[in-house]
Amino acid sequence: MPVIRLKPGREKSVHRRHPWVFSGAVESEVDANQPGQPIRVESSSGKFLGFAAWSPKSQIRLRFWSFKEQDQIDENFIHARLQKALSDRSSSDLASNAKRLVHGEADGLPGLIVDQYNQVLVLQILSVGMEYWREILIQQLIDLTELECVFERSDAEVRRLEGLERQCGAILGELPPNCSIQEHGLEYYIDVENGQKTGFYLDQRANRAKIQEISHNQEVLNCFCYTGGFSLNALRGGARFVTSIDSSGQALQMAKLNTKTNGLPEEKTEWIEADVFASLRKFRDQARNFDLIILDPPKFAPTKQNVEKASRAYKDINLLAMKLLNEGGLLATFSCSSAISPELFKKILASSAEDARQDFSILDNLSADQDHPQLLSFPEGEYLKGLLLQKRS
Repeated sequence: MPVIRLKPGREKSVHRRHPWVFSGAVESEVDANQPGQPIRVESSSGKFLGFAAWSPKSQIRLRFWSFKEQDQIDENFIHARLQKALSDRSSSDLASNAKRLVHGEADGLPGLIVDQYNQVLVLQILSVGMEYWREILIQQLIDLTELECVFERSDAEVRRLEGLERQCGAILGELPPNCSIQEHGLEYYIDVENGQKTGFYLDQRANRAKIQEISHNQEVLNCFCYTGGFSLNALRGGARFVTSIDSSGQALQMAKLNTKTNGLPEEKTEWIEADVFASLRKFRDQARNFDLIILDPPKFAPTKQNVEKASRAYKDINLLAMKLLNEGGLLATFSCSSAISPELFKKILASSAEDARQDFSILDNLSADQDHPQLLSFPEGEYLKGLLLQKRS
């Protein structure tokens, strides 16, 4: 097995069990036959640190498979990791027939995402290390899940950073003409082939249920509504009226279909195809207020280089939303940028509240649902964070 050594003093993150090593920590590049193949990682003095996948074109040069010297990184190792990930979720009561089966580093399978939508399996291979095991892991997933349709959505930007081309399409079987899932008593039509992420935001499942709990008799504004997840739950919870905004007309059409499919009161909805920032300013100028506002924007900070610009965007949009709240109103606000830490996000919100000259109480901390586990040693994995705030009189 090829060996790579780290620069002196750069093994500290490995001792903390962080699953990544960046290119600047590597002493010299390894002479390996194929990118992604398993390599042995050692300290500058030759002490064993772990086994990792080598990615020569990525700033994340190493993604660790294991920190145990007795492990052998082969197809049996991959099978055991897949089997454990599926087993960990087998007893989870998610009130849904859709769930995340594999969550990358948190399941010891760095760069692999696997979602199940009813009888459809969707996978994303996002690292060279997982690409190396492509054929084996796909066959193992087919054998372990016994699902008849497997679809690949390896189209995320991170593949380009890994030196990989996008790959999308059916691997096994065909997508059903109308793919739908059930969640908390609601049915959603989803677009596996062209939709955001792998087709739906499974990580927000518990937070959608929370919105259903707090929406009774509320005037609700759902920003970046996509296919209507939060909007449908607000209606199901007895909202007085729900206004939903998204820039995608196609997503709004599916949101309307989902509303009709569930027999929810369409007369209590308004769907706006527009820029959210512009819409919030328009509502401000119209003196239009709301009892509950949901802010679930796209990733403003894809990398650490974008943090400053993203922080301004988060501050601006939350400031606009805060000014639209009625007394005692609620703001459910999220960031899905892993480069924005929970602590920084809270500081941004505090700055927004200061500029709005308003006081807010934190009613709840919001995060990804239980099928999206997090490693204590991997703060980057805590990408989704949110707060439920209440405006104080």
